[in-house]
Amino acid sequence: MRLLLVLFTWWCAAANAAPAPVVVLTVNGAIGPATADYFHRGLDRAAKEGAQLLVLQMDTPGGLDTSMRAMIKDILASPVPVAVYVAPSGARAASAGTYILYASHIAAMAPATNLGAATPVQIGGIGGGGEPSKPGEEPNQSDKDKSTGKKAKDKDSHQPGDAMGRKMVHDATAYIRGLAQLRGRNAEWAEKAVREAVSLPASEAVKIHVADLIANDIDDLLGKVNGREIEIQGQKRALGTKGATVVRIEPDWRSRLLAVITDPSIAYILMLLGIYGLLFEFYNPGLVLPGVVGGICLLIALYAFQLLPISYAGLGLILLGILFMVAELFVTSYGALGIGGVIAFIMGSVMLIDTDVPGYEIPWGLIATLGTATALFFFVVIAMALQARKRPVITGKEELIGAQGEIVDRADGETWARVHSERWKVRSHVPLQPGQRVTVTGIDGLVLLVEPTVESK
Repeated sequence: MRLLLVLFTWWCAAANAAPAPVVVLTVNGAIGPATADYFHRGLDRAAKEGAQLLVLQMDTPGGLDTSMRAMIKDILASPVPVAVYVAPSGARAASAGTYILYASHIAAMAPATNLGAATPVQIGGIGGGGEPSKPGEEPNQSDKDKSTGKKAKDKDSHQPGDAMGRKMVHDATAYIRGLAQLRGRNAEWAEKAVREAVSLPASEAVKIHVADLIANDIDDLLGKVNGREIEIQGQKRALGTKGATVVRIEPDWRSRLLAVITDPSIAYILMLLGIYGLLFEFYNPGLVLPGVVGGICLLIALYAFQLLPISYAGLGLILLGILFMVAELFVTSYGALGIGGVIAFIMGSVMLIDTDVPGYEIPWGLIATLGTATALFFFVVIAMALQARKRPVITGKEELIGAQGEIVDRADGETWARVHSERWKVRSHVPLQPGQRVTVTGIDGLVLLVEPTVESK
C-alpha cells in the first residue's frame, strides 16, 4: 500500500511539474559575425538550461554567407529544437533569412510579413544580399510538350550569364533544396526564390508549405506548437509549451562589442586611426601614446576584417595611397605622389568591402569625408615642409659655418674661441691672438676651422 502511495505521489508531482522553459532570441538587421556569435551562445545556454524550444524572432534583409551558414550548422547540430519566427508584423526574412527559416524545425511568421529574394549576390558566397547582382531574365519558352500541352521552362535562363554566377546559383539552389527536403518544406518554391528572387507573404507561405503556421505573437506561437511532435537528432520529441516560462536572452557585452567592431564603417575608421597613430609615433619616437592607441586600433580592425568579406586589393590600395602621400614629404614629385596617393586611397576605400549586402557597405559620405581630410592633412604638411626648407638654418652643424666668434685663450699650443656663447677649440693656418675676431669656415670633429675676420671699412 505504501508503495502505491509513493508511486501515486510521484505521478502527481510529475503531472504538476512546470514545463521546460522556452528561450527567445531576437535578431533585427543584417546577419553578420555578431549575429552568428549571439545565436551560437544562445543555443549553448538553452541546452544548458534544458530548454524545450528556442525561438529565433527575426527581421532581416539578408546577411553574410559565412555567418548564415554558421547559424544553419548550429541549428542542424542543436539538441534543442529551433523555431524561426518572422516578426513583428511588417518584418521580413529576405535572402539569408530565407535559408535560416528553411533550416529551422518550426517555421512561423507573423501576419503581414514576407520572405524570399534569396538569389546570391556575387561576393564569393551565397545568401549575401536581398537583391540579385544581376536580375534574372524572363524564362525562355520551349515548344509545347505534345503529351502534356505545357510549356517547359529553361531553368538556366534565370542564371547570370557568367560562369561564376552560374556556380553561385547552382550552389545556392542545391543548398536550399537540401534544407527543404530535410524539413519537408516546399523545395520547388525554394529553388524559385533563388533563381528568380521571388518573395512570398505569410499567408501564401503557409498555404504552399513554405512556413508551418502564422502566429500573432510569442504566446500565440507557443500555444499553436504545443503538442507538436518534432524529430531532433533522429528522435521524436513532443513539445509541451503551454504554460512554459519564456526566457528572453539579449546580446551580452561581447556580442554588442563584436557588432560594433564588425560594422564596416567602424572597422574602416579603426584601421585609419591605427595607421596614422603608428606613423605619428615613428615620426615622433618616445611619445608612446600614439603608438599604443594606433597598435590597438589596427589589431582590432584586422580582427574585424578577417570576419568581413574584404577585398585585399582594396586594402592594398589604401596602404599604397598612404605610402605615396607619406613619400611626398620626402621626395620632390611636384604633387604627383600626393595626388596619386589620394586617388589610390579613395579607390581602395570604395573596393574595401567586397559585398552589396545591406548594412555591410562603407557609406560614400564617410569615404569622401576621410579621403578629403587625409588629403588636406598631407597637403598642409607638405606645404609646411616646403616653407621650412626656404628658411635659413638656425641650429646644427650647418648653422656654425659662417658664424663669427672671438679668441678667448691660447695656451699649450691650443687656441680657444667663444662662438654663440659656447667655448670651442679652434684651428687656423695663421697665428691668432686673444681678443681677435674670427669666422668659422669648417668643422673637423669637435674642432672649428676659423680664419681672421676681415673688418669692413
